[in-house]
Amino acid sequence: MSDTRIDPEETDKPQSVDAFRGRLLTERRLFTNRMLEAGAWVLDNQRIVALETLSVMAHKSKLTPSIFVRLAKAMGFDGFSDMQKLFRAPLHEVYPASLSERISHSQGDEVVHDPADISAVGRSFCRANSASLAHLSGRFGELPLNAAIDRIMAARTVHIIGLDRSFPVAAYLSYALRRADIQTIQITGIGSQASDQVAVMRPDDLLVSISFPPYAQTTLDATSAARAAGHKVIAITDSPVSPITEDAAEVLTVDDAELHGFRSLTAVMSLVQTLAIGLAYRRRDAGDLDLDQINA
Repeated sequence: MSDTRIDPEETDKPQSVDAFRGRLLTERRLFTNRMLEAGAWVLDNQRIVALETLSVMAHKSKLTPSIFVRLAKAMGFDGFSDMQKLFRAPLHEVYPASLSERISHSQGDEVVHDPADISAVGRSFCRANSASLAHLSGRFGELPLNAAIDRIMAARTVHIIGLDRSFPVAAYLSYALRRADIQTIQITGIGSQASDQVAVMRPDDLLVSISFPPYAQTTLDATSAARAAGHKVIAITDSPVSPITEDAAEVLTVDDAELHGFRSLTAVMSLVQTLAIGLAYRRRDAGDLDLDQINA
């Protein structure tokens, strides 16, 4: 795939982070897959982009420095430094110079002053999770939750896939939907390939795809196969431009705290619980479900 789909000479650079996000999302077909991956990482790690060097970004993202440069130019910037100014502008503080570790989350970083003190690590992680939950709470109004519930209720069968870090999220959502009397199948790949399990989906079936960095390839392949077969997809992920969001019917994004690649499940679990409980209330109001009998 070529890295020259966009002519920077014909592209006005975004004037805000929101404009950057909007262009990446609405014009995603003009960017290469690597550029989209870099763009999603940039949006998910804005403080690092604003305050660190290209080499640090490359190390943390496991992407090459050149892909960030190509992304910047494709966006209309003169180069990476010009793009970096966009992400520096909203910051009113910089990283302290003497931190030992940081737990990253949507509202900044939680400082771990002494990583050898496991109790301190636990308290820091709890504070970071609280920040992630507060961020999610403020975003519920912009997430298409009612539309997602409508699609789940209209589906013949709901198929759910989430592997690796996302496996417990998929398992819980599958359990909760079944308790709400929704015909649900969790795609696990156990006993057969996930693609084989996707292949038995029937018309009017729905796929709920759950994936976060580093996106499980099996989930990506299964989501692509379902989409190619004409099935609707609800994507639960970290970014509007993650690999599972292309042509998705609904996209639910959520940020969770992270320390050295170990990501929390607090916010995403709250999101899927909200989906399941909202659906249960909807079914109760329609006279199809006795909530007092669920005991889930």
